[in-house]
Amino acid sequence: MTNLLDQGAAWLADQLKTYASTEVVYQRGANQVAVQATIGKTEFEVDDGAGIIQRVQSRDYLIQAADLQLAGLVTLPRAGDRIRESVGEKTFVYEVLAPGNEPPYRYSDPFRKLLRIHTKHVGTENT
Repeated sequence: MTNLLDQGAAWLADQLKTYASTEVVYQRGANQVAVQATIGKTEFEVDDGAGIIQRVQSRDYLIQAADLQLAGLVTLPRAGDRIRESVGEKTFVYEVLAPGNEPPYRYSDPFRKLLRIHTKHVGTENT
């Protein structure tokens, strides 16, 4: 029997990719791939160890899991990977990571179709 929720998650991921995404370049070492990503954000609350809660915001990239292929193989994000986003004459460079003990990505749906990749801005280049 067909799972309608699974089909709905796939449809929504396709709609985001088609109508609400921008092309970015995902890099790991010398390997890179251009992918369509929807931009979002996540706010984290992190205890600094001294009882002070810090609020940290990450820039998130929502990418279809099947699209994240490096060297011809589907892969999952790793801390330290880079995402390059070009806007006009500038390229913004983001490093894949999350604060505290949070993972650098999570799935945005129960069917693992869409990755939510957490990043931090680490540089801006003129192109």
